[in-house]
Parts: sequence; structure tokens; C-alpha cells
Amino acid sequence: MKREKVSLVECREYDYNLVKKSIEESFHNLGGIEKYIDKGDRILLKLNLLMKKKPENATTTHPVFAKALAKILIDYGAEVIIGDSPGGPFNNRVLKGVYRACGIEQISNEVGAQLNYNTNTVDVKNEDGFILKNITTIEVLKQVDKVISVSKLKTHGMMMFTGAVKNMFGIVAGLEKAEYHVRMPNNKDFSNALVDICLVANPILSFMDGIVGMEGEGPSGGDPRKIGVVIASTSPYHLDVVATSIIGLAPTKVPTIQRCIERKLCRGNFDDIELKGDQLDKFVIDDFVVPEIRSLDLLEGKLPKFLRDILNELLQPKPVFQHNICVGCGDCAKNCPPQVIKMVNNKPIVRLDECIRCFCCQELCPVKAVNIHRPILMKLLSKL
Repeated sequence: MKREKVSLVECREYDYNLVKKSIEESFHNLGGIEKYIDKGDRILLKLNLLMKKKPENATTTHPVFAKALAKILIDYGAEVIIGDSPGGPFNNRVLKGVYRACGIEQISNEVGAQLNYNTNTVDVKNEDGFILKNITTIEVLKQVDKVISVSKLKTHGMMMFTGAVKNMFGIVAGLEKAEYHVRMPNNKDFSNALVDICLVANPILSFMDGIVGMEGEGPSGGDPRKIGVVIASTSPYHLDVVATSIIGLAPTKVPTIQRCIERKLCRGNFDDIELKGDQLDKFVIDDFVVPEIRSLDLLEGKLPKFLRDILNELLQPKPVFQHNICVGCGDCAKNCPPQVIKMVNNKPIVRLDECIRCFCCQELCPVKAVNIHRPILMKLLSKL
């Protein structure tokens, strides 16, 4: 049985020298940088740059983490391109604003890394895909030799957890991501699509910024939480198994990991993982706040369909807009995949009967004015 390596290295703060040393140790644990990177390689560092957020909000990959990794690769002889397709439109103005707000513009100048401003797209055939047989990706993906995923350890309102696998959703160009939400409102289909996308991206290595993560209503509305770990792996699928275990979340509860198990990409436990570096117990957090997203579809076969439909309508989670916090920017309406949010008197109103529960409104709200209401009965019924 093949066992994928997952490295754990302690790092408790965003001190550049400490982070750089931790990433160098991570490469050593995985067999050395020369095992994966050739001199002259063009490398895409695919960060998590969801939106314009300051580093201390823990929404995006921290710039110190990106700087240290880029510097190591450049010193080795690689050419580094930093990029992502953030939420919303994919154009130069949006990219520049995100790079600047997230501190990435500054660090790229300091180490000589390139920022991706290529907003062209390319269609990629994916004949082995379960859900997506054709994926529209950002063109830079096809202009590099290798991809390294650089994710952030965070919870997620729709997928429970966003890690190395879901990080690759950012290779889908701009508003195409909204189309995928509309086409696949079903949790199982969407998580299968995320695995399809990760397989197409095919990251040679996956790093996770777990120095400070996000708990609660992630990926943007939660709270920063100190974790103190740099995680790296040869496999994004196995990295996510380890990362979820650190935050006290059973890997098999996470939709993307469930799909990976079904598709035999990982076992969802440590049987096919070789841990390197520090001990897992050093980082485990028992009280990490994780949103409950288990769908009432899990009642299939346990209750009659008509009853399941009624329960699903009454008890499923829903977005709640806090108009007293809302600044009227309209980002929620502009980026709502099914277009069911309307700005009335400069405040958002949603048609819940047509809402697909993708929670993009909450994910992209710049002021955390969207809460996800989850009825207590939903949590109880989902465990039946």
C-alpha cells in the first residue's frame, strides 16, 4: 500500500525567518526540494486569495508564508508566479486590489516573484471527471510547469472545511465558479466537482498555512484561531485528512474527503499516511468551532420522500442579512449565483425559496453582515 507523506512543523508566529525555516524543514521532511522541483521550472503558487482582506483577518494565505515559500523556490532556481482567481469578476482591477489588500503585491516585489495578471481562460478536457468533463480554467495554469497549492486552514459554511483540495477551486475563472454553484447545488455533486478540479490542477505539492487559521463561519466570516503548524504533503487529499484531524473534525464528515474516499484517492484515516516531522498531538485542538453542514439528504432511505422534502424545506440552513451592519456595497447581489438577492433601499433581500444555499453571499461579504442560520433540529436530524 502506497503511503503519502504529510509533514507537520511547528511555527507559532508570522516571523519571516521562523516561517522560512519551517517551510525548509517541510521540504526536507518530504524528501528535499530537488525531488519535486527542477531548476528553471515555472511554478504557480496557487494561494487562497478569496477577497480583499488584511492578513490578520486569517481569510487568505498570509503574505509572510507566501514570501518565504517563494523565496525558497526562487533561490533554488525556479521562476515563481503567484496567482488565484478570487471570488467575483476576474479582471486586472480586481486582481490588483486583492493582491494589494492581502499584502501579496508587496512581498512579490521583495522576492522577485511575478503576480499573475493574465485573465484569459482556457477549456480543459477532463474525461475522467465524475461531474465535470470540461473545465474552464485560468490560462496561467497551462503556462507553468508545475503547481503548488498554498491553502489556509479554515472552516467553511457550505463544505464544512476548506483546505488543499478546495483551494484548487480558484483555478476556475471568475464568475464561472458561480455557474458551477448553480449547476451543482447538491452537496455531493459539488464536492465531487471540487475533486475533479483538484485532479485537473494536479498540484505537485500542497502547503497549508496553519499558523493562524479560521474557525466558525468560514471561509471569510469566522474568527482567527492560533494553531501553530505548517502542513505540507505530496497529496492534497491526504493533507486535508491530517488538517481536519488537527481541528478535532472527523475527516469522514467532510464532503470533499468523503468523495476522495469513494474515489479511492485516500482512505480518510492514517492507514495510507506517513507522518513526518512533529507529532500530531502537539497541534490538536478539541474545541475548534466547526459549522454543521450535514444535509438532510442523509435521511434518504430512512424517511419517506414526502417527509424528507418537508423537513428539508423547513430545517435547511439559510443566510440571514444583518442590515444594521450592511454597508450597501451590493457584493452579495452581484455575486449570487442564482441571482436571488435584490438590493432594496440599499439593503439585500433574498428569495429563500430559490436560494441554493451556496452561501457565496456570506463568503464574499466584506463586513461580515451575513450569518448562516442553522436550526438546532437540523443538527439533530442529520445524525439519524
